[in-house]
Amino acid sequence: MAPVIPDRPRPPRVRPERRRRSDVVVAAALTVLLVGVTIVLWVTSDVAHTSSVEAADPIAPPPAAAGMPAAVTEAWRAPSGATVAPVVAGPAAVTADGGLVVGRDALTGEVRWSYERDRQLCTVAAGFPRADQGRGRVLALYAEDSEWCSELTALRPDTGARAAASNPDVRPGTQLLASGSSVVATGPNYLEVMRSDLVKTLEYGAVPIPVQVKAQPRPQCTHASTALGTDRLGLVERCPGEGSDRLTLVVTDGEKGAEEPEVAFSVLLPGPGAVIVAVSDERVAVALPGPPRLLVYDHAGRQVAEHPLDVPGTDLVDPPGGVAATATRDHRITWWTGSRTIALDDQDLAPQWVVPDALGPAVPYADGWLAPVPGGLRVLDARGAELRTIPVERPSGPVRLATLGEVLLEQRAGEVVALKPA
Repeated sequence: MAPVIPDRPRPPRVRPERRRRSDVVVAAALTVLLVGVTIVLWVTSDVAHTSSVEAADPIAPPPAAAGMPAAVTEAWRAPSGATVAPVVAGPAAVTADGGLVVGRDALTGEVRWSYERDRQLCTVAAGFPRADQGRGRVLALYAEDSEWCSELTALRPDTGARAAASNPDVRPGTQLLASGSSVVATGPNYLEVMRSDLVKTLEYGAVPIPVQVKAQPRPQCTHASTALGTDRLGLVERCPGEGSDRLTLVVTDGEKGAEEPEVAFSVLLPGPGAVIVAVSDERVAVALPGPPRLLVYDHAGRQVAEHPLDVPGTDLVDPPGGVAATATRDHRITWWTGSRTIALDDQDLAPQWVVPDALGPAVPYADGWLAPVPGGLRVLDARGAELRTIPVERPSGPVRLATLGEVLLEQRAGEVVALKPA
């Protein structure tokens, strides 16, 4: 793959804890001609070590699922240690490992485009589904060093072309959560929300370099779990001196700018150990142990419902990366608690049905649903009734699913496996 010069090199940021160009390079750049300056900038910039191969022709999506298959067969597999769940963006199935992001034909696994840098990926996700005629974006977040994930690039999923870039200031372990025209880069002490052009619209928590003193409401608190809605960000916060967890809802793009969060509400919960599950247009759902239950709040911070949960108390612990394992489609949010999958209505967030022995969230397929279970895929009808199980041989462990046409993608630890009707 031949290196391709992107739009322009990223200008260095003046931060005391970050890397700076050496005095030797700066002095040389000031003494050479314009051509020499350009060469120095290219050689010393981050983008000098970027390799981008765009698709010759846009990727075509696979055919739609004709119905629920009687059996499935493996179509391809690829390493993808930088993804939490299979990434589907527009017509592409995307895998990411090391420093390499690959856009694949979902049916064959053929590499159609690639984007690679000489640094490690922190995470990769899909976002902004309404952007670029509904194709959305692939969001690739790279590590700047061992302490920061600060190099975010948005790619067109059909060709791999670079669409935008920005420099968030989040820590390793962050996840990218997308909803509507926003994406949040999560973190236990600090997070950022960006819009589709990757301009920051919200910073929240212990800001690395605060612009406004005392603009943040609770910088001393930790973020135990995070969920993103269309225009609201939900958090479970743990604050010094408070015996219970705190549920906070923040506007993702407030009128006062990114540096001054607009808090819709912040209330103490009736106990510790909470996990925020989902944020809908009018509701927020948070699960608590002792006994296990799902509390639902409106956007003014009033509790409007409580639903008992038939789950073991050991399920309700802080989720990996501070993000509950959920999938949202077809007016349902499916939440994997750790031992079972619970489907919630995507508006009032009331539980609808349960898969008791699931390995991950369920996803819609054809005219029903598929849930990963030990030894296969549980077939459910539109109302969640169990019909049968499609056999699938796989190692034990959690499974995250995604669909693209008739192709079913499984994230198994650091690998993505594509299944198609047999």
